Amino acid sequence: MRHARGYRRLNRTHEHRKALFANMAGSLIEHEQIKTTLPKAKELRPIIEKLVTLGKRGDLHARRQAAAQLKEDKDVAKLFEVLGPRYAERQGGYVRILKAGFRYGDMAPMAIIEFVDRDIDAKGAADKARVAAEEDAADEE
Repeated sequence: MRHARGYRRLNRTHEHRKALFANMAGSLIEHEQIKTTLPKAKELRPIIEKLVTLGKRGDLHARRQAAAQLKEDKDVAKLFEVLGPRYAERQGGYVRILKAGFRYGDMAPMAIIEFVDRDIDAKGAADKARVAAEEDAADEE
């Protein structure tokens, strides 16, 4: 019996799992929707919920706690400037997990994890801006 086995190990070491979820949380905050395997999405949900709650608090200590978990400062800034105020009235349940079939290569169950009331334009916006900046730089040369 698996009583009180707190989380999925996902065949990774503690350090690898911590880095994985920090990267996934940053990507979800940046794009507001990501596609991953179902077990990873289910493990990511409580991490994101706690980060958004820190974003709602908005004080310096909460910002430092979020920065300790996330890898990039731009993700922390978006968490506190965009997502915190957006979900100020909501009492939890900031993300949803939608099942998305099975991956072709290994039949792993896939899922889409996204923010409730997400900004549709946020998905891929940073990538489009980066490509546009690279094209401008190429045109100047």
